[in-house]
Amino acid sequence: MEVRTPDPDPDRDDTPSGEGALPGVGPGWLSDLELEQVRQRMPILYVEAVPVRVDGLGQVTEVGLLLRANALGEITRTVVSGRVMYGETLRDALFRHLEKDLGPMAFPQLPASPVPFMVAEYFPIPGVSAFHDDRQHAVSLAYVVPVTGTTEPRQDALELTWMTPAEASAQQVSAELEGGRGTLVRAALASVGVLP
Repeated sequence: MEVRTPDPDPDRDDTPSGEGALPGVGPGWLSDLELEQVRQRMPILYVEAVPVRVDGLGQVTEVGLLLRANALGEITRTVVSGRVMYGETLRDALFRHLEKDLGPMAFPQLPASPVPFMVAEYFPIPGVSAFHDDRQHAVSLAYVVPVTGTTEPRQDALELTWMTPAEASAQQVSAELEGGRGTLVRAALASVGVLP
């Protein structure tokens, strides 16, 4: 099963035309072939978000983890993540991926500063770092993002499960998180002071 984030705006007026242009591929977006070629040559920049619910004092009470089927058909857990497009700000990329994965009524509260709680480096070779991605070498800027609205998972997400910080950091849940993201979730909880 191949899952691909569709071009968010394939019909823009400034879509390149002429020799070498690919039909249906908007500016700032890569075709499947171009993406595969780039992944073999250089790291790709991603943003990742750990959605949380907070109480009136701003303390994290719940952590949202996505349930999805990976390319092999296995059911795994993950966090909100996706590539940053050329010319896109980090805030815009975060908002786009949060809306894509959690639905338009999630109402994420983006951080005032674009400084992530962690920079995660994913390698195609297991064991180089705590993070692994068979497809590529990727650098990911990770954020904790409070969500105040109603979540309705979309795209390749099957559901969003809200867990307490203790449940989300448990060894069993960490084992279900793909690519070493259990480490990322524990770091997210530690960054907001609720790692059990």
